[in-house]
Amino acid sequence: MLLLAASVIFVNAERRRLINLIPDSVRKAWKDWEIEVLILGSLILQIVLILFGKRRQYVAKLWIRMTLWTSYLLADWIAIVSLGIIAQNTLDKCKQTSDDDNFKDELMSFWAPFMLLHLGGPDTITAYSLEDNELWLRHLVGLIIQSGLTFYILLVSLPGSSWLPFLSLFIFVSGVIKFSERSCALRSAKIENLRDSMLTSPDPGPNYAKFMEEYTLKKAEGFYVIADEVKEISLPIDHSYPTRKDKLLLISEAFDQFQTFKRLFVDLILSFQDRDNSQFYFKQLTPKDAFDVIETELGFAYDIFYTKAPVIYTPLGFILRVVTFSCTFFTLISFSLCKERSKYHTLDLILTYLLLVVAFLLEICALIVLLNSDWTKNWLSKGKHDRKFCQSFLLKKLCLRRSTNMRWSNGTPQYNLLSYCVEFKPPRCYRFQKLFRINELLEKHKYKKDELVTPGLKKLIFDHFQKFAGESNNKHDHPVLCTSRGTEALKGNDCSSLVWSTELEFDQSFLIWHIATDLCYYTDDSSSTRSIESKQSKQLSDYMLYLLVVCPFMLPIGLGMIRFRDTCAEAKEFFTERKVGKDLTIASRKLLTVNTEVGPAKVKGDRSKSVLFDACILAKSLKAKGNQRKWEIISEVWVEMLAYAATHCRGNHHAQQLRKGGELLTHVWLLMAHLGITEQFQINRGHARAKLIVK
Repeated sequence: MLLLAASVIFVNAERRRLINLIPDSVRKAWKDWEIEVLILGSLILQIVLILFGKRRQYVAKLWIRMTLWTSYLLADWIAIVSLGIIAQNTLDKCKQTSDDDNFKDELMSFWAPFMLLHLGGPDTITAYSLEDNELWLRHLVGLIIQSGLTFYILLVSLPGSSWLPFLSLFIFVSGVIKFSERSCALRSAKIENLRDSMLTSPDPGPNYAKFMEEYTLKKAEGFYVIADEVKEISLPIDHSYPTRKDKLLLISEAFDQFQTFKRLFVDLILSFQDRDNSQFYFKQLTPKDAFDVIETELGFAYDIFYTKAPVIYTPLGFILRVVTFSCTFFTLISFSLCKERSKYHTLDLILTYLLLVVAFLLEICALIVLLNSDWTKNWLSKGKHDRKFCQSFLLKKLCLRRSTNMRWSNGTPQYNLLSYCVEFKPPRCYRFQKLFRINELLEKHKYKKDELVTPGLKKLIFDHFQKFAGESNNKHDHPVLCTSRGTEALKGNDCSSLVWSTELEFDQSFLIWHIATDLCYYTDDSSSTRSIESKQSKQLSDYMLYLLVVCPFMLPIGLGMIRFRDTCAEAKEFFTERKVGKDLTIASRKLLTVNTEVGPAKVKGDRSKSVLFDACILAKSLKAKGNQRKWEIISEVWVEMLAYAATHCRGNHHAQQLRKGGELLTHVWLLMAHLGITEQFQINRGHARAKLIVK
């Protein structure tokens, strides 16, 4: 106890000493201007959130994520602190008689509801990550407490003769609505609640007990009874899809598909009718249109998880949006026309106008985003006679003006093992970075490159999946691409001797193929005019390694990082001994000159997980197949490895990546599900219908 008391005394003494270090003028200036500085900071954060909240959906840059993360955390904190300071100042000065102080208090009470409005946040971002949705109950408690505190501030200011408290009520109503919308959006996006909302009514099936009672009764009466199964006839597939696909039609059809396949994000199963309808629809699409539909569906998924879309794109949400817009507009006009503004200080008056104008501009921005969203386009494209005017005006004049509406980054980040080992050079402050364990984080972003997903790559993936889409219908076990990791591609190209490389553990297999792809790529005889298949193969190869290094949670569990680190260590040692420069062609040829007649495992054992020279063995075998055939094999193997990784990544991990610009792996995962190549189609037939045949 004495030690604890001594510690408290020491801490208080140090605190007083630190406070005394701050000059009195600085402390007085902060006390006089703290609320103005906090409110100005809150305004800036709200502008940042509404400008960049939607951009992260299609901009996969670290700076935008850091900016949003910082703004998201600070925005609520500053608004809550500002409310607390206003409440404290209101209570402290309610008994003072100074006119200047009273005028200041009137404006501060008027500022309080704006902090509630800021706590509601913009429509473009409600959650920074999926974990924020799980904390919806905390936001609900915050809504009750902060709304009560704001209402108390307004009650204290009501006895005055000023008209500001009455104007504050309009902003208060708008703030409560905004904050409530955010809490409801967070609640609806919670994985458990989202799953419950998608569950159908409990299905007990045909009445077995009643059927067996009738069966037993007939049998006891001496009849010869047979229970004959009547096959259920499936409903006919809708063949009414138009052949010509314009943008509005694709959005409408993508929304219809999303209503079914959004269950994949919460690990629910799909029925055979869902599979058949989706397969028929996607088989008539071109690769570009198919990926456009997937892109639009994932855009809807992003809105559900991270924005207020589940709340505002409803009839009630539309009414509430009209109410908030009207309240803000009325308050701005009323304050501007008031003749009593001259009694307030100029700086306080400027800050008040900033609050009003920014609030109104944010409402306009939210309205523009709402009108230009895929949700509105879907609603208008399905319009009947009562929506014809809105459809012709909004779709043609406003919504379609931005014809290149981006929904994801359309990129595949690249990470290359050989390039990293050849180019790696420890910086001068490497020991400092290693001490704080930030060296690996910096290396991940330093050696990462970006490549766009080309239409040719989309066609390669889509065409390969089409080969297996029909076969999955006739199999009640796992679809081929869900278990194959390149084996089917090797067998289909008469390369059974290379199957060993795809029957290893997945991380070991794709690391071997990653290095082998690089060795073939940089030692290709026609390197001056590399084929499209070679570029596509290398792009998929480097993308898969990026997933291992940066997003390992999206790949099947294994020893991937251990094998990667051990392989890098062996490669660096090899290149250092032979004094290989930064030329990857020379480095690749040096590796291929090593005699690999004796297997690496016999020489090195199993302690080191390096696969460097296993990849050399594979590369030599591939080069013997000929240039053109070699790259056809490699490209098909990488498509199958991509498919295997996509199907073994859980839906919540795919949803998590939507806030980082999206991943090609997620698009592949959803495309495979639409083509019926997934393990989540577990309802092979409907209810069995039995009838009694009495003889």
